[in-house]
Amino acid sequence: MENVKCLIIGSGPAGYTAAIYTARAGLSPVVYTGLVPGGQLTTTSEIDNFPGYPEGVSGSVMMDDLRRQAERFGTQVHTGEVTYIDTSCRPFHVVVDGSHEISAESVIVATGASARYLGLPSEKKYIGMGVSACAVCDGFFYRDRDVAVVGGGDSACEEALYLATLCRRVYLIVRKSFLRASKVMQARVMENERIEVLFEHVTEEILGDDGGVTGARVRSTAGVERILAIDGFFLGIGHEPRTEIFKGQLRLDDEGYIITRGGTGKDAGSFAAGSTATSVEGIFAAGDVADRVYQQAITAAGAGCRAAFDCERFLSEQ
Repeated sequence: MENVKCLIIGSGPAGYTAAIYTARAGLSPVVYTGLVPGGQLTTTSEIDNFPGYPEGVSGSVMMDDLRRQAERFGTQVHTGEVTYIDTSCRPFHVVVDGSHEISAESVIVATGASARYLGLPSEKKYIGMGVSACAVCDGFFYRDRDVAVVGGGDSACEEALYLATLCRRVYLIVRKSFLRASKVMQARVMENERIEVLFEHVTEEILGDDGGVTGARVRSTAGVERILAIDGFFLGIGHEPRTEIFKGQLRLDDEGYIITRGGTGKDAGSFAAGSTATSVEGIFAAGDVADRVYQQAITAAGAGCRAAFDCERFLSEQ
């Protein structure tokens, strides 16, 4: 059995930042990357809003930079997926890939959250080439262009309103005959001249060529088909936190996000602001897996830093 002082589960901005800080603190962190080393940012073709990259950077390059920086200070990075964890006693019993056993004195969970997609083959084809799940991340690239957003809740409306400050025309594709967003958000959307709401419409196919997205074929519930000429297609139907193995082990909110005792979740409680401590002593959570509000690379990295400090403090008190 492998004995680890600080186990980090996940390899996005939160996981690698936590690794950098814990390694520098002498905690000999071990990172297991998950099935997608670097996380969902590796599917992003260009990141323009992360400090330190004035010319922008691809997600895969940035994640490689963070990994090399973590390894520079002695972090061990292994490819593998944590498939089981027992949080009932310390050291924690962890299993990787169904067979490799680890005994961990502390754990930082940085497994992230994945955007919900419609499941269209054409959608997968154009991810990073016009299909995006983050308007704040990618909206800048569509200034003065036409785009579409799918969804009818607060997330979709927020995406549409943000894009309307940049884009010429925003189509909001809503499956139902009404918006599920708050009344205030609904009013803001309906009053915005740049937003056209297509109620009772579903997306049949995303159209494109070698250069990326060129349009979307939508169909009304009455069977009327329409082609939208757009350059960007944004998903606003929420995210899915990667917390399957933590159900029944850690306290989660109603959407499956890990509740930290000083986090951004609605059930976070009155713990010190910014604390990454979870419901189990010795386990900390950082990044999108515990953040249902911001979900940005920079906020995930900041949370990774906090988790490292919280973990170091915890171990020093044992």
